Amino acid sequence: MRALERTASIEREPTTTLPVVIERLAEQFGDAPAVESPEASLSYRALALAARRYARWALSDGLGAGDVVGLLMPNCAEYLPAWLGVTRVGVSVALLNTNLRGEGLAHAIRVVGARHVLVGAELAPAADEVRSLVPGKVWWSESTGGSFRDLAEIRAQPDGVLDEGRFQAPTIDSRALYIYTSGTTGLPKAAIVSHYRLMQWSHWFAGMIDTRPDDRMFNCLPLYHSVGGVVATGATLVGGGTVVLRARFSAGDFWKDVEAERCTLFQYIGELCRYLVNRAPDPAESRHGLRLACGNGLRPEVWPSFAARFRIPRILEYYAATEGNFSLYNCEGEPGSIGRIPAFLSHRLPVALVRFDPELGAPLRTAAGRCERCAPGEVGEAIGLIPSAGTGRTGQFEGYADADATSRKVLRDVFKEGDQWYRTGDLMRRDARGFYYFVDRVGETFRWKGENVSTSEVQAALSADPNVLECVVFGVQIPNHDGRAGMAAIVVRPGFDPAALRQRLQVSLPDYARPLFLRILTTLESTATFKPRKHELQAAGFDPSVVGDPLLFDDRSAGAYAVLDAARYAAITSGAVRL
Repeated sequence: MRALERTASIEREPTTTLPVVIERLAEQFGDAPAVESPEASLSYRALALAARRYARWALSDGLGAGDVVGLLMPNCAEYLPAWLGVTRVGVSVALLNTNLRGEGLAHAIRVVGARHVLVGAELAPAADEVRSLVPGKVWWSESTGGSFRDLAEIRAQPDGVLDEGRFQAPTIDSRALYIYTSGTTGLPKAAIVSHYRLMQWSHWFAGMIDTRPDDRMFNCLPLYHSVGGVVATGATLVGGGTVVLRARFSAGDFWKDVEAERCTLFQYIGELCRYLVNRAPDPAESRHGLRLACGNGLRPEVWPSFAARFRIPRILEYYAATEGNFSLYNCEGEPGSIGRIPAFLSHRLPVALVRFDPELGAPLRTAAGRCERCAPGEVGEAIGLIPSAGTGRTGQFEGYADADATSRKVLRDVFKEGDQWYRTGDLMRRDARGFYYFVDRVGETFRWKGENVSTSEVQAALSADPNVLECVVFGVQIPNHDGRAGMAAIVVRPGFDPAALRQRLQVSLPDYARPLFLRILTTLESTATFKPRKHELQAAGFDPSVVGDPLLFDDRSAGAYAVLDAARYAAITSGAVRL
């Protein structure tokens, strides 16, 4: 109800965008802290003044509606005023992933047609590498070196009240940001984010977590990401609180920082909570003042340990995607669930689960060409209804910079001729009480021996072994065999016992779902948003001449794991070993 109240006026005030809200908050909160980081802190007033300087720079350079500026900066106090100021005058900002290099970075800049790129000093070498791939751009950084214009020119701009007669102020329907998908398959896609969605995300989450002026949000997530850069920051600021930034997540420093910074809120994503649970006890972990942890991707097998060990009073798990047209919220704290839709909101958020064929990679169709809804407990792809034009902004799919990519995410003629639904690409199940549970990504579920195997369910079974610290599961192709066989890459403790793990899996998983291959890692590399780099592991497969880590094969005839060497690999791939 708080979230509904806080978002009720957004559509009634179409010229009130988030940058405008920040200016109003500066008048209300003045010198109260808005953003704090190790290198600098900004009060609400200082945040608004810094944003004005970026706005004036954009105007002085002739930028306006339809223009795009790229932002390539690490987490820092300067990040928010940069994009708030530029979007204030109608220019769109592309929040560039700071981990991109070479062609990936060049593609991200080209696909949005950025005229300028603002670069943090630490990332100037990466930007310099791609200058020849994206000619015609104007690059700004503290590291000028003859290659960049100096950001000091922007920071020297006047910070007085903007003359709105000089520019066409954006409305909530205007494009504000481009935020990129992770790009785990192919090049990243630039999702369009309107000013409406910035307002909706910020005020909705402010209502959901009830942000207040005395709240301090610990944010170690990337600011180029929708969760770290908009949800954690916007929701805190519109409530008058303080955003406490860190450059990146550090499991070793996390609880010390949360305690020292007197944080009351914490935003998580992905496997971050698992990393904390796997750490040795830290005295600071019980001295914190957190009242709530909010985020998505908290695995069911991690949830109870995370909540109990660290004494987290409330966990608000939710489901959302940057480009998605609906969200789910687990307000009841049901462990493992990503939420449900209250009956009084079901008309506003039409969501369905439709039966899915992993071999086709698409929802199943009846003889009449229509999709079928899943029964309770049945796994299917989640889709959200895209309303007809002119029927309101709720549920609209804003798409990507690439029109073809946008079209591929729309499912047409689903339950009746002419209807359109947004494809999440996520497989879920819904129980009889209406709670949704994430199962897998489309493309992650694979078939082996004629059965569908969910990588997340296998991962949960592996994680139940106390000596398995981290794991990722995927399917690998074997010559002369249909489908894909299961393989797991795992990080283990010194006391890891393969035989004990095998015995556990025999009890918890059917034969076809138990991974045939294990790769023992010392570390599991992940993206900046804590998603394991699965595709690199999958590409390496189970060939010992390619993989330098120890490999094990589940020899079903011997009833034990065996070392996977060159001879056994040859026997498996030639068909001499029956699988």
